[in-house]
Amino acid sequence: MASGIAIEDAATPDGTRLVAIGDIHGCLGLLDTLLEAIDAEIAADRPDDWRILTLGDHTDRGPNSRGVIDRLIERSDDPRHLSLCGNHDAGMLSFLTNGDSHRLFVEFGGLQTAASYGVTLDTSDGARLEASRQALIDAVPSTHLAFLTGLRASAGFGDYFFCHAGIRPGIPLDQQAREDLIWIRQEFLTCGELHPKLIVHGHTPADHPEILRNRINIDTRAYSTSVLTALVAEGTKKWLLQASEDGVARRELA
Repeated sequence: MASGIAIEDAATPDGTRLVAIGDIHGCLGLLDTLLEAIDAEIAADRPDDWRILTLGDHTDRGPNSRGVIDRLIERSDDPRHLSLCGNHDAGMLSFLTNGDSHRLFVEFGGLQTAASYGVTLDTSDGARLEASRQALIDAVPSTHLAFLTGLRASAGFGDYFFCHAGIRPGIPLDQQAREDLIWIRQEFLTCGELHPKLIVHGHTPADHPEILRNRINIDTRAYSTSVLTALVAEGTKKWLLQASEDGVARRELA
């Protein structure tokens, strides 16, 4: 019998509600709609404790990365709010701090991110790109840079392990490489074995949440589908909340 935690057995710490929000990608309106529903459920159900985690890729592609970071900074005054690092967040930070990852940032949504700070990235040649990068550096508040710098790569509570991309199978959770936690795909996605904890992640966009025995993927490509997904767990009970232009839908998981 395989060792590890299967989805049906995964439990939160006693009395604790865990909420994980998938890749936001600058979709502030959807995030606010989802947070309102999450807050309302917590207020109504009054769990003993709770955590709300965003699983990375807060930035790029969508229209308001600046607004998303503002909102999460506001929320971070309460330590029960946690934000994890995604590859797009790491790419933005690298672009701002040393000019690295310019291809990741510029070609995969950074133009929209820069626009949310009032900057147009000029990619016509290297000098113009560097000039517009400097303009973006000047436009990004120091609090936003601190937010990106401080993003942790993973978090674990009870039988749940949260990260952006996934884990490298066979490596203890406390020994996972940061690069894998924010970038891995194939080796993780094709692994059918149970892991030491149930892995909740994003990074690999899907039309619908992927609910498997060993992992749950809640990246529903919010920037193009206008659907932002959260997994909620308390005890062994699990459900999905999905924000869209029509409001928030709830679906219980068996």
